[in-house]
Amino acid sequence: MSEMPVIAFDGIKKIYGEGEARVAALAGVSFEIMRGEFVAVMGPSGSGKSTAMNILGCLDNPTEGEYRFMGMDVAALNPQDRALLRRHFIGFVFQGFNLLKRTTALENVELPLIYRGMDATERRERARRALARVGLAERESHTSAELSGGQQQRVAIARALVSDPAVILADEPTGNLDTHRSHEIMKLLSELNERLGITVILVTHEEDIAGYARRHLRFRDGLIESDDGAKAA
Repeated sequence: MSEMPVIAFDGIKKIYGEGEARVAALAGVSFEIMRGEFVAVMGPSGSGKSTAMNILGCLDNPTEGEYRFMGMDVAALNPQDRALLRRHFIGFVFQGFNLLKRTTALENVELPLIYRGMDATERRERARRALARVGLAERESHTSAELSGGQQQRVAIARALVSDPAVILADEPTGNLDTHRSHEIMKLLSELNERLGITVILVTHEEDIAGYARRHLRFRDGLIESDDGAKAA
């Protein structure tokens, strides 16, 4: 029996507006992503890549088509169940880090576990392990203001990791970093993908950053222009 895809898009469309104002952000997109893949999603502004990522993260719903996450029909889930899917199976890493400024690195990493109702002792232990995985064990008591941009993004990655997600969605994770720190972050994501087997889906417009991925989905005008690893495992 062949392995089930972690993610499957089948004829996904996302339409905004009506009549002359109608815009197809996605015009019928189909692809599968298997467990452990590292995929870069690329394309010019307005190509549909950000819309696709919002649907992948269960932050938006398609107008047409089917999205299956680990075999689950996402459209069949109610808002509460979609929130649970995000909370338990998807880790998010954003360009702007999205850390709470006055709280420590450890407290920032704990946040997803608080929402899951985990007791304080266990969540603190898991948060410390996640910080150690990204090389910040000695910085757990520092606030965001006391961390460099690269360190803040490492905290954000630890926060994404702490729930043991099946998938990490990284939306322009190096957009606010200089070249050196950008490559540090991408090496870290690559190591986590290879060592832990977490599926990583990266949105970027930078070719050198996309080079860390082993598969590249290129969007244009709401469609997939190219996919250099459609059969990759």
